[in-house]
Amino acid sequence: MASTEKPVIKEGKTVVTMAMQIWPSAMQEYRAFYQAVEKKFEEKYPDFDLQIQISEDYEKYIKTTNTALLSGKGPDIFEISSLPIDDYVSKKLLLNMDESMKQDKTLAKSDLQMNILDVLKQDGGMYAMPLGFSLRAFIGDGDSIKNTNVDDKHWTWKEFEETSKKLGGNGTERRYALANDPPEFLLQEMIVDKYSEFVDHIAKKAMFDSPLFVEVLKQIKKMYDDKVMTSEPADIGKQMFYSTVLRSPADFINVLHQFYSNPKLMQKPEQKGGTRIITESRFAIQAKSSVKEEAWKVISFLLSEEGQSLQERQGFSLLKSVNEKQLNDIQKQVKSGAYKLPDGKAPKVSDEEFTQFKQFIHTANNFAMVDGRVISIIGDESRAFFSEQKSAEEVAKLIQNKVTTLLNE
Repeated sequence: MASTEKPVIKEGKTVVTMAMQIWPSAMQEYRAFYQAVEKKFEEKYPDFDLQIQISEDYEKYIKTTNTALLSGKGPDIFEISSLPIDDYVSKKLLLNMDESMKQDKTLAKSDLQMNILDVLKQDGGMYAMPLGFSLRAFIGDGDSIKNTNVDDKHWTWKEFEETSKKLGGNGTERRYALANDPPEFLLQEMIVDKYSEFVDHIAKKAMFDSPLFVEVLKQIKKMYDDKVMTSEPADIGKQMFYSTVLRSPADFINVLHQFYSNPKLMQKPEQKGGTRIITESRFAIQAKSSVKEEAWKVISFLLSEEGQSLQERQGFSLLKSVNEKQLNDIQKQVKSGAYKLPDGKAPKVSDEEFTQFKQFIHTANNFAMVDGRVISIIGDESRAFFSEQKSAEEVAKLIQNKVTTLLNE
């Protein structure tokens, strides 16, 4: 889509604007990253003036950016995670970056984590580019489960419950399968994992009044009632599994060894395919921007080794080489005994485990465009069932009605 606007030139430089929203609590770390991006990019491209606009007001950012885009104005590049990407793609408001990627000679395409980028495509095109990613992981106590016949590649939550009951024991020494989180939190996580089974954003349809969802509610409540799980904190050694988010290669060591000396990286019950991918921010280029090519140069820089290696960048890298280097460096330190956990201890990690860590990154392919408002509704309304104020069927119907209303706004 050609733009009728002329590029803005300031002091002889082409201006490229980039807008995003950042929560105030994370402002300092993210601001440091984007200041580094602006500085390094302008050093590389002295003819450009990259102007980064950061908003702390979530609602204001959504409203002003949406209004500007629909009128063909607004920033050249903008963070899109909290905006209706599907609608923008269907209205052709976003640039499909696939062609730009193909033609870009500076980009090491064979080094890109395409398993991540491919599942982030919409309508066959790359309209929103992440700068990094995190991975949802499920960790088991290897010492506890080594003598079980758990096939974590195919197990169900029912099998998880039965295995946990056998391993957990009774009385004062009972060990919980999961601890620290209330039942509604587990429900939210399970629905995020199976989001497309319950929400169809394109058809604007919800499926929470189904027998499947009612069964999930009842199953979770039973696991808490039977003390397989608890919302209370569990002492170290009293929790057999935990679900967590890995945000960097170092987390494979620091986070996995947080509770167990012999942690086992597992698949979560009923998880299909590879592990779930989480993107904290994704950037789009406005189709009507007068500086689309220049805007792509910013995205390309962010995907380059220089951009991906910036110390302040959050998450795993979109370049395989950057992730591999970090893991290889950690592996050498572990072997020499130089690597220390946050508690000062030296972890024991085999070469096979490092191979598994790399495989874990390369096979991650589970991603859903989740609306956080839907997940909030599920958490808020399900409490009435878990506290026995309403039946599972009543809560399912209430969630169905509220989510349907939200999808059709």
